Amino acid sequence: MKVRPLSDRIMVKRVDEAEQVKGGIIIPDTAKETPQEAVVVSVGPGKRNKNGDVVAPEVKTGEKILIGKYAGTDIEVDGVEYVILSEDDVLAIIQ
Repeated sequence: MKVRPLSDRIMVKRVDEAEQVKGGIIIPDTAKETPQEAVVVSVGPGKRNKNGDVVAPEVKTGEKILIGKYAGTDIEVDGVEYVILSEDDVLAIIQ
């Protein structure tokens, strides 16, 4: 199945980081602080402004970004979990 975001929506895949401290304790995802890293999988065409022109999104496919822990809507496509969110929910682009 193919999924194509509409308007200014983007589809991302969260980056799971297994974090382990020196003592061997593994910190679960529920205890980690926000924001979380994600990789942009697909980008919508953009949002229309007041004049009706389409404004292209700033993020591009393949970029690493920071998103809030509870941002967007979780979906599952072919057994893989993704998040669809508005471009406004992107906190930063990691360079």
